[in-house]
Amino acid sequence: MALIGVFDSGVGGLSILDEALDQLPEHDYIYLADSANAPYGERSSEWIAARSLALCQHLAHEGCDAIVVACNTATAQAIKDIRLKINIPIIGVEPGIKPAAMQSLNGIVGVLATEATLSSDKFNALLATLPPHCRFIKQAGAGLVPLIEAGKADGEDTLELLAKHLEPIQDAGADTLVLGCTHYPFLRKAIRKLLGGSITLIDTSEAVVRQLKRQLEINTIATPEHQHGSIIFISSKDEGTLLTMAQDLMSCDLSAHYVSAQYLGGL
Repeated sequence: MALIGVFDSGVGGLSILDEALDQLPEHDYIYLADSANAPYGERSSEWIAARSLALCQHLAHEGCDAIVVACNTATAQAIKDIRLKINIPIIGVEPGIKPAAMQSLNGIVGVLATEATLSSDKFNALLATLPPHCRFIKQAGAGLVPLIEAGKADGEDTLELLAKHLEPIQDAGADTLVLGCTHYPFLRKAIRKLLGGSITLIDTSEAVVRQLKRQLEINTIATPEHQHGSIIFISSKDEGTLLTMAQDLMSCDLSAHYVSAQYLGGL
């Protein structure tokens, strides 16, 4: 049985945890949300790298067998250093621009992500590997993460701000939209309301968890006999709010697991 750490700046990584509980419900999980410092997307790359490393080291000290850095911004700015300093499998997330390029019919792809992700060397190196026939409309989703963190993913303020961010993507005629932040899958309903059902939404949660599963197999971590493991939710701000939001945002049945919540102090 594995203990799997899932780390994000806030509640966005719950979209990854949700998929992990669907594919790998039998393992134990620690979900760590640094909500006191969210959003990461508007912070300096040096701060993001140092903070992400410290929190992943905390998860490693808690006994995690693998860690999912379920934050596009932290992956872009910190994962290389995290992998150098923590000797367990570290799985990152990145915007699904490659599958988007393959699926787009008209070659116009919108990418909604944080400014830190869009400006990162990692993202732009990935972009440079893709064929030139595809045009990417990059749009920073400034202000969206705090609204989602506040439980307003379906609120009017969120819809209004989202409409402004999506306007350049819509005007360009994109037929595919990359959700380049783990918070943004929780905006699917709002995006569909604004753009309709014809645009293809790309979310890499499923692929990330498949990679986690491969790493567990490579490291010969046995699958336990019981069907549902435990989940510890840890927040640097308010563990009760984190647990409530997990129950509201996630589609899996948390009552099938032993669930507890803790406050992250001293980091």
